[in-house]
Amino acid sequence: MKLPDDLSKCLILNTVAAARTLLRRHDAQLKPFGVTVQQFALLAAIRFHPGEPVAALAQRVLLDRTSLTRNLDLLERKGLVRRASGTVGNVRLCELTGQGDRLLDRLLPEWEQANSALRKGLSGKDEATYLKLAKHFAQE
Repeated sequence: MKLPDDLSKCLILNTVAAARTLLRRHDAQLKPFGVTVQQFALLAAIRFHPGEPVAALAQRVLLDRTSLTRNLDLLERKGLVRRASGTVGNVRLCELTGQGDRLLDRLLPEWEQANSALRKGLSGKDEATYLKLAKHFAQE
């Protein structure tokens, strides 16, 4: 086994490196707004899927329960989200506050710009292949 060559071609290590780089880059872009990429995704999911239980939001933004709870707690402390009980059983719901709604209005163009910059230099075929592979690897 030629370890250096094998490691440089390792799908796992390259995926982790790409994910860390992308997350670090886009977290830095959102830092002036006081949120992370995960928190942005959560704000958007709450807005665009109103009345959806918290558990469903976690699946939508690909967060485990602990990360979801931590991020919701932070967003709630910042006054961006409010939690409420659902009408059925133990269901928990979230909604954006006025402040959260206004922040998301400011964040969406930032997200569009970041997404556009990331796609620069990629063909439509490259994008489709990347998304197909990323979704394949994200399946459990």
